[in-house]
Amino acid sequence: MNYEEAIGYIHGIYKFGIKLGLENIRKLLDYMGNPQKSLKIIHVAGTNGKGSTSAFISNILQQAGYKVALYTSPYLEEFEERMRINGENISKEKLIYYVEYIKPIISRMVEEGYNHPTEFEVVTAIAFKYFYDEKVDFVVLEVGLGGRFDATNAIDSSLVSVITTIDYDHTDRLGHTLGEIAYEKAGIIKQKGVVVSFYQQPEAMKVIIEACEVRNAYLTVLEKSNVIIKEQNPDFQIFDYKKYKDLKITLLGEHQIYNAALAIESVEKLKMYGYEITEKDIREGLYRAKWPGRLEVMRKKPYVVIDGAHNPQGMTVLKESLKLFKYDKLILVIGMLKDKDTQKMLDIIVPEADMIITTTPISERAYKASELAQKIDKENVIPIENIEKAVKYALDIAKEEDMVLFCGSLYMIGYVRSMLKKVIIKTYF
Repeated sequence: MNYEEAIGYIHGIYKFGIKLGLENIRKLLDYMGNPQKSLKIIHVAGTNGKGSTSAFISNILQQAGYKVALYTSPYLEEFEERMRINGENISKEKLIYYVEYIKPIISRMVEEGYNHPTEFEVVTAIAFKYFYDEKVDFVVLEVGLGGRFDATNAIDSSLVSVITTIDYDHTDRLGHTLGEIAYEKAGIIKQKGVVVSFYQQPEAMKVIIEACEVRNAYLTVLEKSNVIIKEQNPDFQIFDYKKYKDLKITLLGEHQIYNAALAIESVEKLKMYGYEITEKDIREGLYRAKWPGRLEVMRKKPYVVIDGAHNPQGMTVLKESLKLFKYDKLILVIGMLKDKDTQKMLDIIVPEADMIITTTPISERAYKASELAQKIDKENVIPIENIEKAVKYALDIAKEEDMVLFCGSLYMIGYVRSMLKKVIIKTYF
């Protein structure tokens, strides 16, 4: 089996769809000897901020000298990004090895009358086995969808359950109220577990508190008043959190300051288990943390910025974060999926733009550029179906004092990021 065949096998499982529930993933892990039972896990759920918070946590622990695995989804540019150890993606050779390992196990499972695992279940199982074989000290495990029935929740216990901001997203599967969505996210909370939560809207906070009470879990809620923002600019941000003064991060936007504070609160809980993490580790870990595609500045003069905002809360945060930059005109290049709250997101970000280019993300669920353009009630809207042509057109018309902003879908910005790195930067910059 070569790399293309391995990736083809994984993605080919997509035809089996998405099935909520943990029975199947647990059965698959049983066949594999339950590698997840030997892992020390920090489990991270939420609507927005999961990836950034996970990156902060893993970098702090890595700075403290631990061998740290990070499991995230989706990926931006390469599939291997989803499984990392100390910042290094799983190699293509090891990915092939684990696909060859799991393939006969799945065949046996199906032959014995069980449902075929879904793509996410298979990838999650591979990650557990890989991390177990590599004898990592910690796994920072990001939830894929929801929490309660997410494949990552096949674990029996976690050192810390972390819940980032909760808002409306995937309402077709998670519920139509904040309370219902919070109930799914709170599904990662374990009996007598340790829980750290972002401060939530009252409806969501009530559900998290109740979940902790039912499971006798110890809850710490991030208090906004403990965060003091000192400096924000297009290069870095400086803030205080409790006893930690003048912390510096290069991830941009006020929301990243609070994600960093949530990460601090989470690693502080690990000290209860006897793990050594110093203030220097926290400082260096936060500063070194990177999370591509989140208000990422790819270029200055003109500013070229990509952001993965793909729900109303994310788009609101993006809109507020634009205040960090000084520019003349905003050229917005946007692509969206049909199963998102499209109109609400457009209502948030479109008024900020001087020119809008719609394009089509690489997904069967994507709006065509022409369809998305029809939803925008504004002049200067240009539909360009091909992403590459949309990128080149936006860069061609941008003047040095302008900003080109790409957003609306992770499926789009991952492709855009690859283009900017490999082709466009060489051509234009």
